[in-house]
Amino acid sequence: MASSPYFANSLLQATLETLRTQAPFSAMVERDVAWLVERLSVVYFPQETTVLEAGGPPAGALFIVKQGVIEGEAPGREGARLLQLTGGEMFPLGALLTGRAAVNHYIAASDTFCYRLEAADFQTLLGQSRAFSDFCTRRIASLLEQSQRAVQSEYALAQDDENRFTRPARSLVRQPPLSVRPEAPLAEALLAMDEARAGSVVVSDAEAKPVGILTLKDVLRRVTLAGVPMSTPVASVMTASPATLEGAAPVADALLLMARRGIHHVPLVEGGRLIGVISEKDVFALRRLSMEGITGAIARTEDPASLPALAQDIGAFAHNLLAQGMNAENLTAILSGLNDRLTQRVIELESRASNLPDVPWCWLALGSEGRMEQTLATDQDNALIYANATDSERASLLAFAERVNRRLAACGFPLCKGGIMAGNSRWCQSLEEWRATFANWIHRSDAPALLHASVFFDFRPLYGANELSDALREWLNGSIKDNRLFLKRMAENALANRPPLGLVRDFVVASGGAQAHTLDLKINGITPFVDAARIFALYAGVGETGTAARLREAARAWNMASDEVEAWVAAFHFIQLLRMRQQHLAQTRGEEVGNRIDPEQLNALDRRILKEAFRQARKLQAVMSGYFEY
Repeated sequence: MASSPYFANSLLQATLETLRTQAPFSAMVERDVAWLVERLSVVYFPQETTVLEAGGPPAGALFIVKQGVIEGEAPGREGARLLQLTGGEMFPLGALLTGRAAVNHYIAASDTFCYRLEAADFQTLLGQSRAFSDFCTRRIASLLEQSQRAVQSEYALAQDDENRFTRPARSLVRQPPLSVRPEAPLAEALLAMDEARAGSVVVSDAEAKPVGILTLKDVLRRVTLAGVPMSTPVASVMTASPATLEGAAPVADALLLMARRGIHHVPLVEGGRLIGVISEKDVFALRRLSMEGITGAIARTEDPASLPALAQDIGAFAHNLLAQGMNAENLTAILSGLNDRLTQRVIELESRASNLPDVPWCWLALGSEGRMEQTLATDQDNALIYANATDSERASLLAFAERVNRRLAACGFPLCKGGIMAGNSRWCQSLEEWRATFANWIHRSDAPALLHASVFFDFRPLYGANELSDALREWLNGSIKDNRLFLKRMAENALANRPPLGLVRDFVVASGGAQAHTLDLKINGITPFVDAARIFALYAGVGETGTAARLREAARAWNMASDEVEAWVAAFHFIQLLRMRQQHLAQTRGEEVGNRIDPEQLNALDRRILKEAFRQARKLQAVMSGYFEY
């Protein structure tokens, strides 16, 4: 960095350069940062020294951590340290903005140096620097916007043609490979192509190695026009020794192969065995995806076998929305909405094909699907509720639910490892049985009951007789709203899952094995927000199932500060967005998709926001704890 025209003093110049690497100073014009630097003093706090007391007179200065660690303790809760501040972070912003005393008790966790800015200068800087004011009044939202702009640039570059062609060819495979043996009759091969809506079929030997390929163009020229009988072995008319490509090869190599050979389909292999086929159309399909196109295709589909390809389109569309910089709240809502459409179509087509009894029933979405918070990798959590039915009617509904579960698995929604699916007789019940099941969990309040409640109490009607779901929700809210013992047990269980903020390092991560140096963004990041929102919603009798909607509705019911609630919501959505970015990266690399992340692999801005998001989770847990203390 060139020397600032504002300083001849090298010490002031060094301070300016240090601050310019951190938000919000990195976004401020240089003259405002220079104005700030001229008015800073440096103060030293030995380890365990109190920096600011909670309560007392209004805050007299802003502190910016220069070196060391400052921790915040809730008043009256000695040892319960809610936040940790390191280099570049400021406090007590809330107190200075409102002209009140600090809410938290601030302590130097190590020997610490801080920059100090008098309160009057802080107010002046607020008035003259828009970037500084925006950050102070909308701290986490401002950080998120910076991260979102960086993500948008990153993904936009990744979507450019040149970069898009460097991804592995196997990432474009949309469905399992269609293959027949050489001795199979033409009729069998053509029927397979028709059922799969495929433009080609690979002819493979007993070891799944491609020995030929038959395309629709071949069928017209070599079969239809030549008048070849349908009983003819496919080996007689196939293109022998087709050009193949390793699945790990870049997409550019596939296009080059197509151009050189004058072909439109390339079988992909790994270890010589067929893993899929890609076409020229697949390479350019992402650019043509739209929400209207996908929903229209789902609505027009009459064959369940074609739905898995549409599920792939939904994932690709979500990737495009990431590239356009869409925020997590809208992105998860759109993704969940499209998945709803797909699931509803699966249920509709399967119900048409089934001889179902004349009994009202409703398919329930549970867990993340029930909250409309699905990411790019999600398994099934669902249930079925119906009116009173005979044993034979129950058996028919259960068999139907099992078929739907298998159809959804084929669309890329894996079967729930815990068996929480409508095709499980435990979760295919009448309205009265569901009430009895829920009542039993509320009465028991033990660990298994609380675990089930965390999944099932997020239910939402997806297809069928919605009035059954509405009746169950009304009964649940009425039964649980005043049951403080059960809600307290839920709160205690939720508080056992603390956000992974460290005392020595920024984050608490796994220490050994394949998961070393990582943390789980779902369990450690998302779950504290989801659990607290559920408890507040049940306490307030709120019918919403989404985490953000629950927090906002509960805030209105309990008169919580709206800016505090919006900070919780923003933190929750950042972690969701980070999950989806990691999942997308894993998918494009052909790796297993999960929820773990190594914080050290994040850029400095995202590490800072993740740390702030975990702090917000701790603050939310502290508020929840206060509601259920006796």
